[in-house]
Amino acid sequence: MSEPVGVVPARRRGLADEVADRVRDAIFGGAYPPGAQLREVELSAALGVSRGPVREALLKLEREGLVRSEWHRGAIVTTLSDVDVAELDSLRSALEQLAVRLVVAKASDAELAAIDDVVERMDRARDEHEMVRCDIDFHDAVYAASGHRRLVEAWRAIRSQVHLFLLTRIGVSSEGYLASIPEEHRRLASALRERDGEKVLELFAAHRGQALDVLTGK
Repeated sequence: MSEPVGVVPARRRGLADEVADRVRDAIFGGAYPPGAQLREVELSAALGVSRGPVREALLKLEREGLVRSEWHRGAIVTTLSDVDVAELDSLRSALEQLAVRLVVAKASDAELAAIDDVVERMDRARDEHEMVRCDIDFHDAVYAASGHRRLVEAWRAIRSQVHLFLLTRIGVSSEGYLASIPEEHRRLASALRERDGEKVLELFAAHRGQALDVLTGK
């Protein structure tokens, strides 16, 4: 696994949203693993902003489920509990089944091509963190192809937590991950293009199940 990349200075000062983007990227890049403390003073110095925007950014990330506040430690990167894992998996399953049915029923060739494009990017992923980003981008493309605005909004509400779910998965075991993930998604994309509803639902369920099995030790 490549060395984690830390935060980089913000281009514009005083923007809490940009600070949140930088800290989120650092979490997703592995610089701050689950359980890591996010200290306002250190972040403000690294990002070149005052503590106010950092505090606002951490609150935004807390609303996304990426950060939790503990009275004796301050802000920390969320560590998913067994309940968190089970709830995310069940909610993701419910949303994804609707998305897949809609894609099979009405996605355009251009929307399916956008899904294929993400699969091609997976072949060029340099490390596990980049592959996780591609995995999330793949699901972004699937939801976009569903043509269901509120469904896309529901996905975005849990997107960061699902990203953390997948990071936790590679933290438990990354053996064979880079080699297997592109082919898994290639099969998913192919089934979507074939518009084989039952087959694609089974493949998506198996795909989710593999990550869940790693996290639950099955």
